[in-house]
Amino acid sequence: MYDIIIIGGGPAGLTAALYARRQGKTALVIEKNSFGGQTVFSPKIENYPGYAEMSGTDFSDKLVDQIISQGADLTVEEVLEIRDGQIKTVVTDSEEYACRSVIIATGARHRLLGIEREEDFIGNGISFCAVCDGAFYKGKHVLLIGGGNSALVEANLLAETVASLTIVQNLPVLTGEQALASEVTAHENVRVIYNSVVKEIVGRDTFDGIIIENTVTGEKTKLHADGMFVAIGLVPDTGAFVNTVTLDASGYVDADEKCLTNREGIFVAGDCRTKQIRQITTACADGAVAALAACRYIG
Repeated sequence: MYDIIIIGGGPAGLTAALYARRQGKTALVIEKNSFGGQTVFSPKIENYPGYAEMSGTDFSDKLVDQIISQGADLTVEEVLEIRDGQIKTVVTDSEEYACRSVIIATGARHRLLGIEREEDFIGNGISFCAVCDGAFYKGKHVLLIGGGNSALVEANLLAETVASLTIVQNLPVLTGEQALASEVTAHENVRVIYNSVVKEIVGRDTFDGIIIENTVTGEKTKLHADGMFVAIGLVPDTGAFVNTVTLDASGYVDADEKCLTNREGIFVAGDCRTKQIRQITTACADGAVAALAACRYIG
């Protein structure tokens, strides 16, 4: 039996494991995909204190090595449910683990546009990660949907290799950091279409572009392209806990900066909880807060 089981191996979960081990508690981190969470898809991190620049993969690898050296256990499995009680049971797709407390740190996943046939083209014309798939579009014409920080980071990476990049933003401005926005718009092969939303995918078996609609005039325009990257935010990965802890209307775990859920002994950390700012630094902070709260609960 573990003292603390941490569900999710992103910055929040890995930091929680680090703090749990430094308090002398046994800890297991369960991750269903890649340790590091969304950070592994970031080609460049420039806003983490103490580092002028690093890749998301480097950051994640260092965190994993650190918690392994501290004695935490890691496993790749998908958590299906938490059975609450004085002793809690975390049920995965292949095992059941007993523990005294749980930290939910499952983060969030890419948000879809919600248009017809979108999922049919994922991996076949529609991508979410420029560092993963950008090379496939070298010298080609590409679309990028979104105008926040994540979208702008993707845009800067794509602009270095594609022939042309058209950014479609549903608002009258790019909402990411000004420095990023200025860098993106400085590229000669980049144009931005504002106040527009994606209504339809063009192409049958092969992605050929999209039809957009201007939210002010209602005018529809067909944009031909070889591929499209979608960067319109994330949705919380909390479906397995809908019957365990209270979620808000958007599916985030209802918890404040104390990282406490409505269930004793179950805590939450990172992007899957209700919060205003979702950054690597705030995820790591949550991991520390949740782990120390779990340690106090265990005693």
